[in-house]
Amino acid sequence: MANLKELRKRIQSVSSTMQITSAMKMVSAAKLKKAQDSIVQMRPYANKLKEILQNLNATLERSEGAYTARAEVKNVLLVVFSSNRGLCGAFNSNINKLARKTADEFAAAGKKVSVLCVGKKAYDYFKRLDYLIVGNEGHIFDQIKYATVEALAERLMDQFRNGEYDEIHLIYNQFKNAAVQYSIVEQFLPVQKPEFKEASSIDYIYEPQKEELVQLLIPKSLKIQIYKAVLDSNASEHGARMTAMHKATDNAKELQRTLKLEYNKARQASITNEILEIVSGAAALNG
Repeated sequence: MANLKELRKRIQSVSSTMQITSAMKMVSAAKLKKAQDSIVQMRPYANKLKEILQNLNATLERSEGAYTARAEVKNVLLVVFSSNRGLCGAFNSNINKLARKTADEFAAAGKKVSVLCVGKKAYDYFKRLDYLIVGNEGHIFDQIKYATVEALAERLMDQFRNGEYDEIHLIYNQFKNAAVQYSIVEQFLPVQKPEFKEASSIDYIYEPQKEELVQLLIPKSLKIQIYKAVLDSNASEHGARMTAMHKATDNAKELQRTLKLEYNKARQASITNEILEIVSGAAALNG
């Protein structure tokens, strides 16, 4: 009977866990819809603005642009986007592994690497390593607002202009769908040149003058680039959590089915033993 009691407790525990994972799946699904709409609407605008930015920057002399490449790269900043909470599958572990690999590559090349964490899980991971952590901006994901992200982008741009960092890279999960997210490294500063030579030959008509546009368009595009990374990471987190909770719920159902089958077998065996004892006792009395 002790075995039956233990099985009953395990079945109840699995049932409670299944209710929790099912509820978390539904919550993540609701949040994912909003986050997915935000990044799907933002991505075409951000990509086109980045393309214009690269073409505009390609026409500038090195002395003209405050965000052009440096002659020598010594200090590198990695901005790592993770989540503040767990229970989202391999979402955080994938981004942390990629960030560490990237940091190790820069360090092996003789560059000084600093890490800015945007998310508690990245901070918890990197504080155990030897790399310099310059901050944790995990509060951005508490309530995503453009103004908050803009302040972060302005601080990074100021640090690049002042020469504190020679390169700044964003490391985040790019959202594709609820089941698929890609961990990528994206150069934030200096502004990259166009991928295709033909792109840099596009002839734009500038109104007002090109120099004035540089002061307005490049900072705006960089802020949008950071904002897109935040939205991508946020949508990827909810997608990963929904998928993880869906799998956890399915596993809990299968475990519950197995435990119930085991419980029924044990109960049947116990009843059979009791019947045998009764029959044996009656036979002994009759004898």
